[in-house]
Amino acid sequence: MELKPLVSITYELAFQIANTILIFWIIKKLLYKPVMKIVNARESEIKADMEEGERNKAEGLALKKAYEEKVGLAKREGQEIIKQAKLRAESKSEELVNEAKQEAAHIKEKANEEIVKEKQKAMNDIKSSVSDIALLAAAKVIKQDIDKAKHEELINNFINEVGEAK
Repeated sequence: MELKPLVSITYELAFQIANTILIFWIIKKLLYKPVMKIVNARESEIKADMEEGERNKAEGLALKKAYEEKVGLAKREGQEIIKQAKLRAESKSEELVNEAKQEAAHIKEKANEEIVKEKQKAMNDIKSSVSDIALLAAAKVIKQDIDKAKHEELINNFINEVGEAK
């Protein structure tokens, strides 16, 4: 029984080894480097996209924060405007009430002055009527007509004395 070696060194083996090395080298030059360039380029694009995504995310968060601050500021300003409007409305209301009270007091004062004038006018009318009645009564009593000016002077003196007595 003869043992045959598993691998025998022959010129075919040398050609196969040479062909394998040559194919490996050709593949490395023609395929490996270009494929690695494509892979590296894609990897760098992905990294750039991820970095840009992170920047965009950070920028978005900053914009969101700025927006929320602006919204908060706008709310505070709106509340301040409403507060100021309420204060102005209350002030205007108080001012109108005070003006109305002053107007009412002025009207009341005018009315009192009118009452006093009307009362004085009524008193003067009554005095005049009383003096005319007294003059007629006196003329009928004495059956003679005395001097009207003298008689009016006496009656006015009498009315003034009676008015002062009251």
